[in-house]
Amino acid sequence: MSTAEDSIAHGNQTAKAFTLTSALWFAFATTFGMIAAGYLVAPDFMANIEYIQFGRVRPMHVNAVLFGFVTPGLIAVAFYYLPRLMKTRLYSEKLGVFSALFWNLTVAAGMVGVSLGHSQGREYAELPWTVDIMVAISFSLVIANFLLTIRRRTEPILYVSIWYAAAAVVLTACTYLLGNVIWEPETGALSGIPDAILLWFYGHNVFGLLLSPMALGVAYYVLPIATRSPLYSHTLSLLGFWSLIIVYTHIGTHHLLQVPVPTWLKTISIVDSVAMVIPVMVFLINIWYTVKGKLGNVHADIGAKFVFTGTIFYFFVNIQGSMMALPDVQRITHFNNWVVGHAHIGVLAFAGMTALGGLYFILPRVTGRPLHSPFLADLQYWLVLIGVTGFAIVLTIVGLIQGQAWYNGETLYRTLPEIQPYYVMRLSLGAMIMAGAYLGLYNVVRSLYFNRGAAS
Repeated sequence: MSTAEDSIAHGNQTAKAFTLTSALWFAFATTFGMIAAGYLVAPDFMANIEYIQFGRVRPMHVNAVLFGFVTPGLIAVAFYYLPRLMKTRLYSEKLGVFSALFWNLTVAAGMVGVSLGHSQGREYAELPWTVDIMVAISFSLVIANFLLTIRRRTEPILYVSIWYAAAAVVLTACTYLLGNVIWEPETGALSGIPDAILLWFYGHNVFGLLLSPMALGVAYYVLPIATRSPLYSHTLSLLGFWSLIIVYTHIGTHHLLQVPVPTWLKTISIVDSVAMVIPVMVFLINIWYTVKGKLGNVHADIGAKFVFTGTIFYFFVNIQGSMMALPDVQRITHFNNWVVGHAHIGVLAFAGMTALGGLYFILPRVTGRPLHSPFLADLQYWLVLIGVTGFAIVLTIVGLIQGQAWYNGETLYRTLPEIQPYYVMRLSLGAMIMAGAYLGLYNVVRSLYFNRGAAS
């Protein structure tokens, strides 16, 4: 390794810390999800344990996936590629490692707070006010390291992954404070319709302005290297970036088409939801043309295989999301398990698999040794892929059963026997994903700290 490369590699400790964070919370998050899924099959399942009642363990699962697993995983990869693309050392490795430790403390505090019943009761914004402040500090620490590293760069050209990563953490810090109504510590909310509008501005942007750009940045970094191909078009990459930032920002109100929100706001949300095909297809055309004819290289690299699969799910989640924003479609699909399936495709299948791919891509590079077990990594790939694909199918079917029944005036209790078998299937598929998460945690820990593989 050259002196310059060795200097840059000192930033690997931060990437390692966030990698371990992501793997650890993936295991916890899937465990919470399994408990919640168990209640849907057997409502009296552990019913006397108040700390993991469905109303508490479900937001624990959601926030652990969002802030414990996916976001730290994507941040880990960003902390790896940032100094390399900038041809400089990370601004502060000590700050990076501290930010990872503080991030873990924040997520743990959120889980404990919600488990004890201290919830603000708003979707994706359940965490108590004290934890909201800790989340803001966590993002601020990451932002400082990102931007100060960019400032001291020796590479004049900002590759698109840098654009996505920097925008994601800065914009999310802002939308998090707004969406959690940080200036109202007692309630964490406004009142009436304004609160619903603000909540879903945040609720959708926590995916569109955090997970999506971070995941796209990872794909833009990993796939060209894995396939040894130049990026198809730098111009398309920036067009996709700016169109995502402009279009995605306004679509959250499509969750509120059935409530008395101003019509002009609903119209904007529907139009922009359909217009999301622009940034998505620009990205997919760019990245798929980059790997065209090189799928053998993708298959040979477990990290690239995860990431490429994530791009395929990005296509499906976008088509489904744009369609769901149409009022005639939403009459059937809203307020039922169709939306739950859509969320799992977006967060786990797209962003989650991209994060896992990024972690497996950088692990040999940050340790200087091959993965502890490529077989376990491949097994995790198939467990997660089969599990989340099954989720999408099963939950879509359940949503259509519920939506059609309610649309035609059927009472709720009469649909329950029809959907019970699907909930059992969902629990079984969730067990596969949880098994994959624990296998991944084992593989990551062994790769980081107990790996006897030959040094590269």
